[in-house]
Amino acid sequence: MKTLYLRISITIIVVMLASSVTSFLLANVYYQYSLKPYNDQKITHMAEDIVAFYEENPEVRLDYYLNHVGDLGYQLYLVDAAGKESAYGGAFRDQTLSGEVIERVLGGEVYHGIRELESQFYITGFFDNALNNSIGMPMVIDGEPHALFLRPDIEKQFGELRVFLAKILVMTLILSILFALLSTVYVVKPIRKLTEATKRIAKGQYRIQLNVKRKDEIGQLATHFTQMARGLEQLEAMRQEFVSNVSHEIQSPLASIQGFAETLRTGELPREQQEKYLGIIAEESRRMSQLSKQLLTLASLDKEEEVIEKSTFDLAEQIKQVVFMTEWSWREKDIVMEMELPSTLIYGDKKLLHQVWVNLITNSIKFTEEGGTIGLAIRQLEGELQVEVRDTGIGIAEEDLPNIFHRFYKGDKSRSRIGGSSGLGLAIVHKIVELHDGRIEVASKQGEGTTFFVHLPRL
Repeated sequence: MKTLYLRISITIIVVMLASSVTSFLLANVYYQYSLKPYNDQKITHMAEDIVAFYEENPEVRLDYYLNHVGDLGYQLYLVDAAGKESAYGGAFRDQTLSGEVIERVLGGEVYHGIRELESQFYITGFFDNALNNSIGMPMVIDGEPHALFLRPDIEKQFGELRVFLAKILVMTLILSILFALLSTVYVVKPIRKLTEATKRIAKGQYRIQLNVKRKDEIGQLATHFTQMARGLEQLEAMRQEFVSNVSHEIQSPLASIQGFAETLRTGELPREQQEKYLGIIAEESRRMSQLSKQLLTLASLDKEEEVIEKSTFDLAEQIKQVVFMTEWSWREKDIVMEMELPSTLIYGDKKLLHQVWVNLITNSIKFTEEGGTIGLAIRQLEGELQVEVRDTGIGIAEEDLPNIFHRFYKGDKSRSRIGGSSGLGLAIVHKIVELHDGRIEVASKQGEGTTFFVHLPRL
């Protein structure tokens, strides 16, 4: 199995090699179309000067003169009309030259072999040590026509420089590959840490701290991974607490039902006592039924988009229906209902939002003393609607407020309206409001009452 380290290292090396080859080919193209004509012109001028000097100074010994020119870093090839050849300076790798070219130069034509050399993409023409890669210049010696062919002796002029540049290129390539391998370690190291951390999470170990101090994308990934691990740890704790709470909530009524049922089986209880116990069994059964319904509601809400069926309806009319539905409960306690519910259209899930108002209003009725007041209002705010459910009930303890929307949370029964409930109603409300891209806030003071503010997007 290939590791990420190996993949990145190979990729970097391949990119380096591909870049080098591409650069070499581009350099050859640049030489062929730009530098080659310039070199041809420059060497042509040099050949003209060599020939002109000799023709103006015929007393100079030709061999002596051309040997000195060769020593200055040039390769020369001299041929006369009879085909007699003489070479000066460095030797040509390939001394093949067509007779037609020689005849043309003997006839007084200048041969531009450097410019006319066939393009080669793998060998830069400037370094091709061949006789046909030269300048041919007509030259008169003792009244006889000769052809002088000239090109720079690259080995003599740039020999040390070529070796030096070659060594630099080789060292650069080796060091580049070495540094690429080392830098890849730097890149891959935090990813290896993330891999190990992922394995630990798969084993249920969520307490992970990745000491990655980088500010790049990998550093951000490590930071977000650590946050995810903490979130999973909290989620696991919540799951375990949820299972524990469900078990407790079910176990309590089951124990009551079992105990009272066993007592009733004796058949020795008076009729009045039997009725009392049967009432308790019925109440505990209803409590279990309500708990199961709320658990099913939460399970379906967790599917989010799958349960949302939005439509446009009058929010005020819906809240009034809930008030009418609960009329017997609040009239029995002589509770005053104050309503400020102007007609307001909203786009949402009618059934789910109905559940929100039922939960909030029945809670207010339940925890408001006789003769108290419940206020319901809809207000148009900037970009959203605000539904206010206010009561003058017993209130919620300050320390319980941050937790009231958590599933199965119960505060101190002696000091808060949270105690005594299943702890699922407000969790359902919070989830439904979230699914509608809204939010819910609460303000409460013990002994004075509680106000819930539900914010929903406007139509």
